[in-house]
Amino acid sequence: MTTKVLAAVAWPYANGPRHLGHVAGFGVPSDVFARFMRMSGNEVLMVSGSDEHGTPILVLADKQGVTARELVDVNHAIIAHELADLGCSYDLYTRTTTANHYAVAQELFSQVWKNGYMIERTQKGAISPSTGRTLPDRYIEGTCPICGYTEARGDQCDNCGNQLEPEDLIDPKSKINGETPDFVETQHFFLDLPALAGALRTYLEEREASGTWRPNVIKFSLNILDDIKPRAMTRDIDWGIPVPLDGWRDLPTKKLYVWFDAVIGYLSASIEWARRTGDPERWREWWNDPAALSYYFMGKDNITFHSQIWPAELLGYMGKGERGGEPGIYGELNLPTEVVSSEYLTMESQQFSTSRGHTILVRDVLTRYQPDALRYFICAAGPETSDADFTWREFVQRTNSELVAGWGNLVNRTATMIHKNFGEIPVCGPLAEEDQAVLDVVAAGFETVGGLLRRSRLRQATAEAMRVVGEVNAYISKTEPFKLKGEDQRERLGTVLHVLAQCVSDCNTLLAPMLPHSANAVDAVLGGTGDFMPMPRVEEVADLDDGSPYPIITGDYAATPPWARRPVESGTPIGKPAPVFVKLDESVIADELARMTS
Repeated sequence: MTTKVLAAVAWPYANGPRHLGHVAGFGVPSDVFARFMRMSGNEVLMVSGSDEHGTPILVLADKQGVTARELVDVNHAIIAHELADLGCSYDLYTRTTTANHYAVAQELFSQVWKNGYMIERTQKGAISPSTGRTLPDRYIEGTCPICGYTEARGDQCDNCGNQLEPEDLIDPKSKINGETPDFVETQHFFLDLPALAGALRTYLEEREASGTWRPNVIKFSLNILDDIKPRAMTRDIDWGIPVPLDGWRDLPTKKLYVWFDAVIGYLSASIEWARRTGDPERWREWWNDPAALSYYFMGKDNITFHSQIWPAELLGYMGKGERGGEPGIYGELNLPTEVVSSEYLTMESQQFSTSRGHTILVRDVLTRYQPDALRYFICAAGPETSDADFTWREFVQRTNSELVAGWGNLVNRTATMIHKNFGEIPVCGPLAEEDQAVLDVVAAGFETVGGLLRRSRLRQATAEAMRVVGEVNAYISKTEPFKLKGEDQRERLGTVLHVLAQCVSDCNTLLAPMLPHSANAVDAVLGGTGDFMPMPRVEEVADLDDGSPYPIITGDYAATPPWARRPVESGTPIGKPAPVFVKLDESVIADELARMTS
């Protein structure tokens, strides 16, 4: 049965190119899931975009001597090309500076306010004494008053997970220049989370009972409800979405909080996608239909915003808190089916830090190495349920011993033997016991690997797929087709090679969600067209409302192959194969470590 599946992918912040830690948390896991769900016959809508508002953008733009818009224009284009080159199959990757997004965010804010869940109150705002500019919560660090963690941020303590306000911190300091901020009274709108806490708890407890959420995510999400309090949803800043209320919309320094508008991007991107298809209401199939499923992918530092703030915004919009209310023009909107959060990826045992120069940029890796080598590492050893460490030694080792010597060697040996002995996929004769056994092992992989991918268990799914590859390699060792040289053994040789061609084809399908680029290469080796897995593309488009140009990622994924065995056809020509994967020299390790320290 076809199901509507929303793959809602975290919005990268447009302050510069992405590093490996970013794509390990949201980019590759979401794409593997979306590709598998399409292969399983579901209608998938995969959306995201560049998150472009907030004070950090202004700070960086000032430093570079450009406007905020000029900065995000450059970085949005960089990020879009990086993600497309990595193979992330977005139906739409857009941005938060579109007129469409402004309108959707303002509609949600207005309806939440009408329903009584946006309350106006005075708070203390942090101001830089030297510039007079408002400091964002995340640009203030100090000691957490609850657990004593010395690097807590002004909005949240990453150690204990509690929400904070900047003035709560002990010895707060600006991350920009180290000065102690001044705190002045300022008027803002707060999302009344306590009034929505009952509905939030009911929702989260239902999700806990489903048993589908990762334990660390659901436990953290329920724990933060215990000390829930109103949270500011507007900011003193001149870069962002205007507050859509009389007396506020024309104030040049009052805008919606970047995290209020960023999560709305999942909805606004879906609406933009539908408008671009010529069927402007089609987004409702993924958002208004209770039978539709929605999966949100991000790193663990964003759990709060996706399991608490975003559901609370949706509940407030629909009037489902203790004050009641009614939905706005978008109607009853689905809450997340699952928040799929990854842990942190470190690099050579240290945290990624762009400011300290301790980073590996995605675009640099894609320039020097095959994209599927990076995707494979993330799938096989990424930070799925616990922190993981990226090292160049392990990257080289996994590429050479698993991709090249394991999977790539199986493809090459099979195609070479077929090309040399027949020039085409031979006819299959009577199957021996070992032939049927290996075919059955590979066929069973569709259930085992598929079951793991359906639950976003990438590491286990990748290991299981590679175990199946190992079984096929063992079949070669057992049958020794390279020794079947006599004319009286030709039928047997043809059968073994036909079985191998079928197994390689099936293994290619099993690995295709993880390795879409090489899946196309393997398809070509087996005599196919080389477009087995549809790939994304970057397009330059005009804003649907104001006409301004910007790039998006999109694609046509209708030709995605099914998650099932496709019988290979005898007589399909097989040419002399070229290696699918590039073996890496051990010198790569020293070269890359030297780049990190230069």
